[in-house]
Amino acid sequence: MEYKQKIEEDLKKSLKERDATRTSTLRMLLGALKYKEVEKLRALTEQEFQAVVKTMIKQHLESIDSFTKGQRPELAEKEEKELAILKEFAPTQLSEEELSKEIEEAIHTLEAKDQKDMGKVMKYLMEKVGSRADGKVLSEMVRKRLVT
Repeated sequence: MEYKQKIEEDLKKSLKERDATRTSTLRMLLGALKYKEVEKLRALTEQEFQAVVKTMIKQHLESIDSFTKGQRPELAEKEEKELAILKEFAPTQLSEEELSKEIEEAIHTLEAKDQKDMGKVMKYLMEKVGSRADGKVLSEMVRKRLVT
């Protein structure tokens, strides 16, 4: 539950500092977490919390892209500010080198040999690294490794 306490403390601080962007972003995050808790009928685990944050980050990235394409730089800028705040609560991402080590270990452990084994390798890796790696990047790296 420590993540929720940190967000609430940051919210109080932003209210005192009259930081409207940070305040609204933290309230939005707390709202998303509360919604997920109601859906699950229990408090969220750390991994579920990270999944909510990751989803919100992905949504903001898509919005930034849409606003940029739609020539709305003021809205894209607002989304970028909110994105920076959300990233403070995201888990640190594994480096490409660390991911390569995890992939090699998974392939060795599962005795994967070709593309047919990609599904079980991805399942193993996603359970292990969770939200510390982007699924698209991980998938591409596994695909390249299994082809060679």
